[in-house]
Amino acid sequence: MTAPTGRVSRFYTGARRHPWVLGKVADWKIPLGPYTPAQIGVAVGGGFLLVKSVGWWSWMGPVPIVAWLLTIWVVRRPKIAGRAPVQAAVGWAMLGWQPRAGRIGGRAARDRAARLLLGGFTIEEAPSPAAAAASQAAVQGAPRVSRPAPAAIFSSPHRRSKEPSAHAAPVRALSGVQQLLALAGQGGGVR
Repeated sequence: MTAPTGRVSRFYTGARRHPWVLGKVADWKIPLGPYTPAQIGVAVGGGFLLVKSVGWWSWMGPVPIVAWLLTIWVVRRPKIAGRAPVQAAVGWAMLGWQPRAGRIGGRAARDRAARLLLGGFTIEEAPSPAAAAASQAAVQGAPRVSRPAPAAIFSSPHRRSKEPSAHAAPVRALSGVQQLLALAGQGGGVR
């Protein structure tokens, strides 16, 4: 017998993500920086809008510029459901890009084409009350017969005589449920 070897265990933790920032090189960083991509996007987009719409907001004084700078500061570390805004926007875009039924194995899931299903049924006449009572009496009065083994049923050929006997009354074939009910009525029960 060999001695048991030492147990090895491993712990897998989520990778520590460092935010992608601009304006930091080694220990040096630009004033009030570093800046995230969201901050740069708000700065460029907001600055462009402020320059193009100066005629609309000039009567408010420095309020729009202060709001723009405050917005740049607010988006420094925003999280939308634990994700950065750019990643959240990409997630929403990918959700809109997905097929409506989803994907299975990388392919768009599609419903199968419609097919015509055909079926049929047979309507038989209900037995007259007299014939039903006669067949019920015949079933209840019949002696209990032991059933042959399944192998004997399949191996023996079923032969019908071409001429029916004169004393046999036509008896309607019983369904499996009717046979079970007849056995239960005889006191044999169902096993």
